[in-house]
Amino acid sequence: MTRLKVAIVGASGYAGGEFLRLALGHPMLEVTQVTSERSAGTPVHFVHPNLRGRTTLKFRKAAELEPADVLVLALPHGNAAKRIGEFEGLADTIVDLSADFRIKDPEAYRRAYGEDHPAPGKLAGWVYGNPELHRDELRGATRIACAGCFATSVILALYPLLKLGVPAPKDIHVTGLVGSSAAGATPSESSHHPEREGSLRVYKATGHRHHAEVEQELPGRFPIHLTAISTPRVRGILTTAQLFIPDGYSERDVWGAFREVYADEPFVRIVKVRQGIHRYPDPKLLDGTNFCDVGFETDQDTGRVVVMSAIDNLVKGTAGHAIQSLNVARGWEETLGLEFLGLHP
Repeated sequence: MTRLKVAIVGASGYAGGEFLRLALGHPMLEVTQVTSERSAGTPVHFVHPNLRGRTTLKFRKAAELEPADVLVLALPHGNAAKRIGEFEGLADTIVDLSADFRIKDPEAYRRAYGEDHPAPGKLAGWVYGNPELHRDELRGATRIACAGCFATSVILALYPLLKLGVPAPKDIHVTGLVGSSAAGATPSESSHHPEREGSLRVYKATGHRHHAEVEQELPGRFPIHLTAISTPRVRGILTTAQLFIPDGYSERDVWGAFREVYADEPFVRIVKVRQGIHRYPDPKLLDGTNFCDVGFETDQDTGRVVVMSAIDNLVKGTAGHAIQSLNVARGWEETLGLEFLGLHP
C-alpha cells in the first residue's frame, strides 16, 4: 500500500518532535515536510539529536508548505484555530495536537481559555482524539483534535467507574504529578537547570484548562477538582484520583468496572499487584510508550478508593494517541508504529 505523505507544522517543539519520531518508524507514513520558523534551514537532528542519521529532513518555514495527505499541527495554543482556513487547503486529513478544537462548546472554551474561540463554526467537525472513548467516531475521521495529556490521565483513570456508576455521588479530587513538558515548559526551559533539580512546585492549584475536557468527556456530573504539581522529570504524568464507593460496594466492583471497560484495550493496562516494588503504575516505566497504566487501592472501612494512572505525556498524552487515532481513522491496525514496550531498568 502507498504510504501517506505527512507534513508537521511546528516540528521543533516537544509535541511535533515526538510525532516526527513516531511517524519515522510508522510503515504507512512518510514525513515529507517539517516546519519551524526559528530553525528554518537547519537539519532536524540539530533540534532533535535522537533522530541523527534517521532522517535527512530540514526545517522549513510554514509559508513554504506544499500539499500533503496528512497535516499535523503542533502549534502553540490559539494558532491552529486562527489559521485553520489556510491549513485546510493543504491536506484532506488534519491532526491538531493543540487544545484548539478539543472543546465542543464555545462557551466552555471561553471559560477555560479566557477568550472566544477564533473559529467556533469549525468545532463540530472535529473528533476528540481519545480512541478508548471515541473509536467509532474516529473511523474515517479527517479532523482529529488530540486529547490533552493531563486530561487523558484523568479520563482513563475514572471513565470505567463513572460509566458504570460505581462511585458515590461525592466530589472527586485529582492530583497530577507532571513532567515539565506537560507543565508548559519549552525544551530549553526543561534542560537541567540547577533550580529545577530535585524540586517540586505547584503548577496549577485550581482552574486547570484541561478541566473543560474532563467535564466534557466523563459521564455523569460528579464535581471534579484538579490540581497539577510540576516535577523535575521532563516526561511523565502520575495521577491520583480520590473518590468514594457507596455502602454495599467493594473492591470487587471496582475491579469489575476496569475489567469490563478495558478488557480489549491494546494500550490500557490494569496494574494491581499485592507484592513487590512494582505494585502501582509508574510513569518511569512508560517513557516512550503509548500505554496508560491504571491501578487502584480501596479502603473498605471508609469506602475511599484511590485510582492511579501513569502515562508518558508526550506519547499517550500527545503524539502517541494522535498516531493511534490516525490508525483508527485509516482502518489500520491500531497498534501500528506504537509497539515500543518501554525500558527497565
